[in-house]
Amino acid sequence: MSINQNGAGLPENRRPALRKLLEKGGIVRILEAHSGLSALIVENAKVTTSNETKSFDGMWVSSLCDSTIKGKPDIELVDFSSRLRTIDEIMEVATKPIIFDGDTGGQTEHFVYSVKTLERVGVSAIIIEDKMGLKKNSLFGTEAEQQQDTIENFSHKIKSGKNALKTKDFMIIARIESLILEQGLDDALKRAFAYSEAGADGIMIHSRRSEPDEIIEFCKNFRKKNSSAPLVVVPTTFNNVTEEEFHGYGVNIVIYANHLIRSAYPVMKQTAESILQNSRCLEADKACMPIKEILTLIPEATSENPH
Repeated sequence: MSINQNGAGLPENRRPALRKLLEKGGIVRILEAHSGLSALIVENAKVTTSNETKSFDGMWVSSLCDSTIKGKPDIELVDFSSRLRTIDEIMEVATKPIIFDGDTGGQTEHFVYSVKTLERVGVSAIIIEDKMGLKKNSLFGTEAEQQQDTIENFSHKIKSGKNALKTKDFMIIARIESLILEQGLDDALKRAFAYSEAGADGIMIHSRRSEPDEIIEFCKNFRKKNSSAPLVVVPTTFNNVTEEEFHGYGVNIVIYANHLIRSAYPVMKQTAESILQNSRCLEADKACMPIKEILTLIPEATSENPH
């Protein structure tokens, strides 16, 4: 059944899907998607073990991946209209809830517009980070000049976004950069409580360290005072922690933020080099799916008589 036939693709059904997942408890497992094809992978990936069948619960539309797939640097060079086209491509083929990477959110007036648009098309949430100025990827940390916004300014941005919403479905999640910028745990917690008070529907805490200690410490301390706000982590660097362990620390959403595009690039590069090396494509075949499989990967649309 198509996403249009069963209604799952309609904005009013997509938008509240993330909140409904959170209400069930357990970990919400999110994987990045940067195109229609990658969205199909997220939509359909499934692994069955002796105990359970696991799949992804939703998709992360990353500014890094959206920029990279277009061959552009991750400095908010890809404008909002272009990023909406990526969302449209994903929504045409997949039904799972979407979390949008909103970078800093831009100027408050621009952020309000973005929130209203994303809510209207059926996105479930936006995550914005409390930084200012030209976007630099957080994993650069203090190696790149990055300025953190004030609590007052960022709280105002959150409140403005919340006031622009037409429904209670859409979520605004505040991403705290204090640990990235080495401002310490106390600063991160102070901001988390302030942003929650300002109306943020969840808190994302980030770190570029390979050990998860500061993330775990933050989660434990946050949960002492706030037991209900969803906590989000993106374990790109601190990747030795399991989802079950994260859940034990009070985490609700785990986002695997860039893994499909990072895994695709090395194989495509290897294939290109193999063709050059051998002056033919025979050797490259071992890295490729069979041609018949790619021809039938995407089913053709069928028209059905409504009568």
